[in-house]
Amino acid sequence: MAAEAAKLTARGVKVFSFSVGEPDFPTPAHVIEAANQALAAGATRYTAVTGTPELKAAIIEATKRDRGYETTADRITVSCGAKHALFNLAAALYDPGDEVIIPAPYWVSYPEQVRMMGAVPIIAETTAAGGFRLTPEALAAAVTPRTKALILCTPSNPTGAAYDEASLRALLELAAQGSYYVIVDEIYADLVYGGFKHASAGRLGASLGDRLIIVDGVSKTYAMTGWRIGWSISGPKVAKALAVIQGQSTTNPAAVSQAAARAALLGPRESVESMRVAFERRRDRMVGGLNALGLPCRTPEGAFYAFAEVSSLLGAKVTSAGAETTLATDDDIAMWLLSEAHVATVAGTPFGAPGFLRLSYATSDADIEAGLASMARAISTATR
Repeated sequence: MAAEAAKLTARGVKVFSFSVGEPDFPTPAHVIEAANQALAAGATRYTAVTGTPELKAAIIEATKRDRGYETTADRITVSCGAKHALFNLAAALYDPGDEVIIPAPYWVSYPEQVRMMGAVPIIAETTAAGGFRLTPEALAAAVTPRTKALILCTPSNPTGAAYDEASLRALLELAAQGSYYVIVDEIYADLVYGGFKHASAGRLGASLGDRLIIVDGVSKTYAMTGWRIGWSISGPKVAKALAVIQGQSTTNPAAVSQAAARAALLGPRESVESMRVAFERRRDRMVGGLNALGLPCRTPEGAFYAFAEVSSLLGAKVTSAGAETTLATDDDIAMWLLSEAHVATVAGTPFGAPGFLRLSYATSDADIEAGLASMARAISTATR
């Protein structure tokens, strides 16, 4: 998809990119200024492996302010992005033969990181009708004596679905009866819409004790994907294992990025709210447009993805690159929309959801309007 989109762009074709997984807003000016000041002050050297005391103090303050619970520095491991935090956790926790429960649809890295450690991803299905949320019944059915962990993401990539307090509490209370870890990825927690209130597992899951692990970061909330700062909050024993793993791999995240992340967490939040409001407006336009095209799409609670069902197009005959073809998979649909509508999306199959497409609305209002119109023209030519 990326290669074909690049070819079109190189030919001067306007491609409507609904595939991107990062905010299209700039990093806030005060964060960039803090980075410049830090560089001038010498933030060009190694730091403590798991993060500077200053950044950890900022994480503690922001966690209490934004997530509603208190933590301590010995539980925090700052890494090179939330994905790095998740990878370190996989290396620390999973042994060959262990099972890790992952609700589908899932972010593509979750099962792959499990497999890299020789462990086995156990996929627990969810439905659009159920809000793409794992139920206690489905969790109970997936647990075995080999279960090492459960991974949750709220709000979710790719669906944008989020757990309200009641549904999350029910899962955590069930997990508290077991012996496995619960890893909750909250990287999109500040990007929620329509009055939805993010419920942090860190606040609700005290009964799990040190088996609860939170993953978070600055990438999405502060438009800082390229700065590569994320972290985990775990029990001290796990945190020590993470320090060993990180110390023998990447060592510390970039010193200047840590200074920038501290400024983001402690600085003014007007830009965060401005971005959130823009995403909410775009969400409503994207979801409304997809439903109008006959591609059912539930309204997501958060993140910046719409997850549309495209099974109605499966089996349709279309013209692609001048030749007639039949759309047999969601990947076929994605490639056809790129070729004929010049709209870049992501097929649902890699997310564990065949028959869906993920469309990011982290792009301009104008591109959303034009991209939807281009999709409409292409879909009108499909025949059974």
